Amino acid sequence: MCQLERAKRSFLLCLGMSTIVSVIYFLTRMPPELKHLEPKECRPFSSECQAFLSSTEGLALHRRDCQVQSYVSSKVQCPTLIRDLHFITRPLSPEEQRYPLAFILTVHKELEIFVRLLRAVYMPQNVYCIHVDAKASPEYQEAVRTLINCLENAFLCSRSETVTYGGFTRLQADLNCMKDLAGSDTRWRKVINLCGQDFPVMSNLELVRYLQSKYWKDRNMTPGIKQPAAMKHRTELQHVEITGSHVALKGVGQRKEPPPHNLEVYFGTAYYALTRDFVDFVLNNQAALDLLEWSKDTFSPDEHYWVTLNHIADAPGNHINGGWEGAIRSIKWKDQEGDMHDGCKGRYVRNICVYGMEDLPWIIDRNNMFANKFEGATSPEALDCLEQWHRNKVLNQASVPVEPSWLLATQGNWNDSLALKWGLKSP
Repeated sequence: MCQLERAKRSFLLCLGMSTIVSVIYFLTRMPPELKHLEPKECRPFSSECQAFLSSTEGLALHRRDCQVQSYVSSKVQCPTLIRDLHFITRPLSPEEQRYPLAFILTVHKELEIFVRLLRAVYMPQNVYCIHVDAKASPEYQEAVRTLINCLENAFLCSRSETVTYGGFTRLQADLNCMKDLAGSDTRWRKVINLCGQDFPVMSNLELVRYLQSKYWKDRNMTPGIKQPAAMKHRTELQHVEITGSHVALKGVGQRKEPPPHNLEVYFGTAYYALTRDFVDFVLNNQAALDLLEWSKDTFSPDEHYWVTLNHIADAPGNHINGGWEGAIRSIKWKDQEGDMHDGCKGRYVRNICVYGMEDLPWIIDRNNMFANKFEGATSPEALDCLEQWHRNKVLNQASVPVEPSWLLATQGNWNDSLALKWGLKSP
């Protein structure tokens, strides 16, 4: 019996060793694409999403990016991080390579949405300044730092503000990044600012073509108009910023001095696309510096600062008669319901729609540069669908071979899908 028991243990030991050897052999022989492209258990696409993904040809789509937060929070090597988060690692066309863009991203929460936004706008020929709110959690800041350290053309802003909604600190955060970008070795042509709840609608190629089109080539894009009477209290009365909380009137409504240099104040969007020469003007021109100082006790100065400077006659790239021109953002404002749009299918926050799935046709039909806004807790399937639609468009426009790691989702059997759709070799 003892001999039989020893023989049995020896057999099981040999079987175990041979199994381990077989697994190691299989893994070493497995094509590299298969090792990291196996679909994970992710939130499935909603049935409504299929209407936007016409290239799926009836096959089930499997998302592969549900591990975003755990990847960034882990200590994996940079090549693995960039591969498994599906960042595009080569310029997709000579046209885009010749026209690098600069991006300013101001973020403070929802790490997953930030990563998805960054990879959607990311191209290796561009440059990215990331401003992380000083009040963001240490864990959030460390996770962002981990990712940014893996991207040679992205960096954290050298000075971080504690940003207050409606406060001067929001404007200062952009300016801090502008100063850093002005010293960048990348010869970027225009700078675009984003917040953490934006998502692109245009591809990078479409952005490049739009921003260097005949109409916009040498112009800044700062949609806005002469300040309406209903908005004059923002700049005629003194305000005080309660750090990290809110902005309030100073006293019982103390009046401000008129703007410097007899400037006429305009009102517009806080979002822009600015030429490099205009950025130099903003950072160095005395009128721009004086307007900045004057704006420190106004309400939401980023909604008058850029558009007011863009109406100065000697400002580079000015667009004095531009009005609301410029396809900067698709936003559903509550007070425009029934006029500009058919209502919010998600929910309103501060009178702005946080999009749901049924808002996507409106967003795609408008085809603005970006859409705002999205939240992880509100209709997450809307962002899933728009992200996949956007990545499909980006890769379909590419003039270089598509790499397997760039795919955000696969159809049916992953290798059949890759071979069919992108002309890749199945293993």
